Amino acid sequence: MSDRRADTPSLASRHLLGIEGLQRSEVEAILALARQYKQGLKDGIQRTPLAGKFVALLFFEDSTRTRSSFEIAAKSLGAKVLNWSPTGSSLSKGETLLDTVKNIDATLRNMDSGGPSALVIRHRSSGAPTLVSRQVHCSVINAGDGIHEHPSQALLDAFTLQERLGSLNGKRVMILGDILHSRVARSNVHCLRLLGAKVIVSGPPTLMPAGIESLGCEWAPDFREVLGSLDALMTLRVQRERQTDSFVPSMREYAARWGIGRAVSDQLKPGAVILHPGPVNREVELASEVVDGDRSVILEQVSNGLPVRMAILEMCA
Repeated sequence: MSDRRADTPSLASRHLLGIEGLQRSEVEAILALARQYKQGLKDGIQRTPLAGKFVALLFFEDSTRTRSSFEIAAKSLGAKVLNWSPTGSSLSKGETLLDTVKNIDATLRNMDSGGPSALVIRHRSSGAPTLVSRQVHCSVINAGDGIHEHPSQALLDAFTLQERLGSLNGKRVMILGDILHSRVARSNVHCLRLLGAKVIVSGPPTLMPAGIESLGCEWAPDFREVLGSLDALMTLRVQRERQTDSFVPSMREYAARWGIGRAVSDQLKPGAVILHPGPVNREVELASEVVDGDRSVILEQVSNGLPVRMAILEMCA
């Protein structure tokens, strides 16, 4: 198969800037297309709906999983990929974010006779992809902006949970850790709630944003009290690179109070799974025996990033 199918769904907006604002039907359409792509990859079936198009990866922050996953996804769909990074760019000469993306967009429009291409952007500033989307002619996909959102991560997390748990209606999912600085947490709260899950958040009070309940989730001051009722536990990395103050006394004390070791993970009910968006600080948020244990679906999350991002790219570009 080589062309875009006539029945391929699309988003109301040609951009994917966040989960907030999407309809449940749009999220379900992305996940359904991702399931088709995952099966197609297993069966050796190749579709190239982005043949003749260019996808530009603009990562102003470091990334391993997200960047490589989007690159492989774009190439698997037949697109040509521009890998851009700040190192060696004109940013060092004072070029602005908007001037950078306008120049790249103009170049791709000249080369891309097959239709609109896509910019996949990761940036340290919340709202940067939204700002860019108003200035370019192609689709913009948010690969993580500041502490705002990381929509593709939330979608692959939901995809992974559905594979393990089936429908998420009524499922209880806890997000544990540095909620304050986590774009993954925000996107997951929106995504999981759209799919019918009950979301509970927990972590150090200093790393819990004020008014978190306004997002429709429940705050558990002591996560241990609800472990036995959970269907899934997602732990988050303490994002020291986004912190200007000391929010926890030390990583050792964080691990002792909020880390998940084997004894704690054993309190989860049978069939419950453990997720982490990565990178994992072993022996801090998760003990190595938990990372590599039977409940862990961390590598499944990484693997599922490919079909989910293939679906995102097709529906946007």
